[in-house]
Amino acid sequence: MNNKEKKVTGTLKISEDAIIRIAESAAAEIKGVVLSASNKLAVIGSKSCVGEKIISPISIKLSSDSVSVDISIIVSENSKASEVSKAVQNNVKSSVQSMTGIAVSKVNVTVAGIGSEK
Repeated sequence: MNNKEKKVTGTLKISEDAIIRIAESAAAEIKGVVLSASNKLAVIGSKSCVGEKIISPISIKLSSDSVSVDISIIVSENSKASEVSKAVQNNVKSSVQSMTGIAVSKVNVTVAGIGSEK
């Protein structure tokens, strides 16, 4: 009996939404992140609810061999923003690379605000 391995041919495609969801989960895991992409940030156009727009605080840019991630977070008022941001960068990069096999060229973190943990 011949034990040759069968070679599978085809392609694997990972959607941008899947990469964004991975980044959301990775950011939410970090202690000190009060609001991450999984909660969505609200941009208020006026004092009333009129003009409220929900945006995703995560965007990605795919190139031929890598992806870059931009993420906005709200940091707990009892945390150091620089430490939380660095932890988010490391966890997002590690999670996206390990789950997708796509190299992450950079993770840009913007601290969009300071909040209290619930």
